[in-house]
Parts: sequence; structure tokens; C-alpha cells
Amino acid sequence: MTAAAREALPGAPEAPFGHVLTAMVTVFDDDGAVDLDATARVAAYLVDHGHDGVVVSGTTGESPTTSVAEDGEVLRAVKAAVGDRASVVAGVGTNTTAHSVELAEQAAAAGADGMLLVTPYYNKPSQAGVLHHFRSVVEAAPDVPVMLYDVPGRTGTTIALPTFEAAAAWDSVVAVKDAVGDFARGVRLRELGYAVYSGDDVANLGWLAHGAAGFVSVAGHAAGDDLRAMARDFWAGDHAAALATFTRLLPAIDAVMGVANYGATTAKAALQLLGVTDNRVVRAPLVPLDDDEVAALRAGLAASGLIPQE
Repeated sequence: MTAAAREALPGAPEAPFGHVLTAMVTVFDDDGAVDLDATARVAAYLVDHGHDGVVVSGTTGESPTTSVAEDGEVLRAVKAAVGDRASVVAGVGTNTTAHSVELAEQAAAAGADGMLLVTPYYNKPSQAGVLHHFRSVVEAAPDVPVMLYDVPGRTGTTIALPTFEAAAAWDSVVAVKDAVGDFARGVRLRELGYAVYSGDDVANLGWLAHGAAGFVSVAGHAAGDDLRAMARDFWAGDHAAALATFTRLLPAIDAVMGVANYGATTAKAALQLLGVTDNRVVRAPLVPLDDDEVAALRAGLAASGLIPQE
């Protein structure tokens, strides 16, 4: 863990990867090749705007379309860009255990501060299969802390509590990114020793009230400073201020997460509107937002005060 990741906001729970993270995009050139310089600039921008951690090569990083070699290049470029100012967590989750093991070994060799390990998607393994998959990846990089990722809306499988309990016995498994939205279950996960991170921006404030360590955001591409302010106010006991910030951010959250194919497409368009990047190129099967969708995204960001009103 980096020095930045160890710095806690007053009153905050322990956060092994930092408090405000974004699952960041992978920037592509107009021809579809990975633009390492632009990707590094995005990482530096996020760290300059409220983040003490970033996740690379997750779903928002379009990991289903990137190669092992590209993922390694992105990880190394982002590590070089942010230095010790933030944790860099490498997405290593796929639906093939051997592929995930290869990514984990690469992440360890490249000096990743953590790994994000999602449940295998589409093939819908049993809980025994999920646990075997997790164990294989953990054993491939035993010194790298792991954040499990539970997002049944994308994977078709929910991690069962007994599976979480078994995985908690491994020293390197320390956190979970939750996109299930079951707050009571999140409290139980905390009792098992997990640091819980909100994996759904619309639930961020609710997760703080249930003991979350922070966020792994998508809206954070545009709202990192505000997310950090919301968390700081909440942990300082000013819940009214935290609620006011969350309320103001709702139009942006709705726009980023609901305009179209939310995730990489909207995050890249938001970065373009902010002037951080000069294109919104994605890899198929994703397609960039069209002009009407960009207009709707712009309106949501402007309503939250993240870009000027037209």
C-alpha cells in the first residue's frame, strides 16, 4: 500500500486501498490503439481531484477487449504517473481462471498495490467454482491485497456469504466492491473483516451510513473532489452537508450511469467534456455516445455544477 492509501480522513474506517477510487477508463487513439500517455494523464487528473486510488483494467477500462500485454502496459503507465500519491489496483477478473492467474502474476510483477477480482461472468459457476477461481488467483499473487467484486447484474452470479467467509480466511483478501446494494449484507461482510467499498454511485451515501470504507466510482471521473468532500463531511459528523453534496450530484450520477451504455462510454464522454481527453473512442461492441446522448450527459453534469451551464 502507498503512503497516500494509508492516509485516513478523520473518523473514516480503515481503507486498504484509499477512500475515493474510480474504475478509470482506458483511453484509445482514433485508430483504437491504447493511448498510454492519455491514460496516464487521466490517472494523474483523478489523483489531482480527490482520489487516493484508481482501478485500471476493470469493466470501465474495457478489460474484456484489452489483451494481457495491454493491461500490463496500462498498469505500468499509471503507476509511473501517480507514483506514491495513490493506490493503483489492477483488474484481474475474467471468466477464465487461467487468464486471471496470468493477469495476477503480471500485476504482482508490475508492482500493483492491489487486485480487483470479479466473479467469473457469463459461465455462472457454482459457489465452489467461484471459490476455486478466487483461490487460484490469490495463490498466484499471494503478496498483493485483493478486493473481491460482487456485481451480479453483469456476472449473473452473486457471491454467497459462506463463500465470502471462506475467502476471508486468506490474508490477502481484504475488501469487497459491492454492486449488490444489500446494506445489511454489507454490515455482515464488515463483521467478517472486509473493508466494504460502494460499487454503485447512486448508493454511495447509503454505504457510508453502513460503514463503507469508500467508493469505487464511475461518476468519480467528473466528481472526485465532491465525492471526497461528501465522505469527509459524513465522517466528520456533518451528515446534512454530505446529503446536500449527494443531492447535488444526483443529476450527474443519473447522467453517467443512465444516459446510454453507462460506464466506459459515458465516462469517456465526460472526460472529453471536461477537456481531459480529446476523444471518446471505445472498442466494439461498445459504441461512442452520439450527439444527443452527449447533450444529455452535458446537461446532467452541468446541473450538478461539474461543468458550466451552456
